[in-house]
Amino acid sequence: MNDFQKIHISDIVEQAERAAQMVNQIRSRMLAPSAVKAPPVFSLTQLATLCGIDKGQVSYRIGKGDLPAGQLNDKGSRREFTLEEARTWVRHYRAASLRPEGARAITIAIGNFKGGVSKTTTAMVLAQGLSLRGHRVLVVDADPQGSLTTLFGIMPDTEVAEDQTIAPLVYGETTTIRPAIQQTYWNGVDLVAAASSLFSAEFVLPSRQMKDPEFQFWDVLNLGLEDVRDDYDVIIIDTPPSLSYVTINAFMAADALMVPLPPNALDFASSAQFWSLFSDLASNLVESAGIAKTFDFIHVLLARVDSADVASDVVRSWISATYAEKVLPVEIPKTAVTSSSSAEFGTVYDISKYDGSLKTYSRARDAYDRVNDLVEVSIRNAWAAQLSEGV
Repeated sequence: MNDFQKIHISDIVEQAERAAQMVNQIRSRMLAPSAVKAPPVFSLTQLATLCGIDKGQVSYRIGKGDLPAGQLNDKGSRREFTLEEARTWVRHYRAASLRPEGARAITIAIGNFKGGVSKTTTAMVLAQGLSLRGHRVLVVDADPQGSLTTLFGIMPDTEVAEDQTIAPLVYGETTTIRPAIQQTYWNGVDLVAAASSLFSAEFVLPSRQMKDPEFQFWDVLNLGLEDVRDDYDVIIIDTPPSLSYVTINAFMAADALMVPLPPNALDFASSAQFWSLFSDLASNLVESAGIAKTFDFIHVLLARVDSADVASDVVRSWISATYAEKVLPVEIPKTAVTSSSSAEFGTVYDISKYDGSLKTYSRARDAYDRVNDLVEVSIRNAWAAQLSEGV
């Protein structure tokens, strides 16, 4: 007897509905009871570390009464500070490291043409980490899959209206991204969300170009961000895993690129294609439109590094030889911490207290902290260049 059955479109529709229901069920359990993500709280020791001071100074300033005092936890055993309170302290003690007067937001596009390389996670931890250093961050989710939007606890298919995405810019309904910006659960980080409707951008943008030869399809997002570059310190754009019209817009709007790259052969080969296609595109734009595009910095980040994978050592040497100084001198380990946090729609920065091995958590957290330290240095250098150039 032949049990072979063809799969019809109706079966796929049913499967899609079951998948969506399962994601919503998982989210409801993870985010119960309020169905809204909650930011972490910080102990006195953690606050002191964020500010770069000792605990005694924190206690002194609490007594002085000019900075938030936090509150004792339910057991009255320790003082805790909300994220908003912690950021108030950080902005006070790190004022010299924040955006100088006269400088504008630095826009960083997170890009790679291959999925599963920690692109979205990198965008999220950069936003969280930089905000913990006192910076005001805008995150733009330009990937129709909306994974970054999901990390913020927002379901793209059910909780994101089209006017909360970059779609109005794409359609030409507006020239500013400002109306699409929404606050998030994470103080200091705002979001322009994404939804599957953004797939239409791949048809709308070339169509507008055909109808109007003067229309510059690659400059839509760049122009849309212009209105808010004085409101934020850093703008982070998560891109689709392909050289799409939206990806092109993100790269052309960016002052810098961050490329997450796991040290394995397939991802390395994919990265070579990434640079080849992008260089061809940039060269064509320079030739046809006279665009002179520059970047303040380009960082390649070794991500999802498995210490037990012997073969990764060889690929790591390829990456170092190929990208030289662009490779950040820190690696993001593949650990149980990152796996468990992503399963709960979060990152290591969402964890107030880790239930597993403290050593494992510290290894993952320290790596991300180091990445944010290095990126912040690049951002501050870019601000200095702006001021010297009179931008």
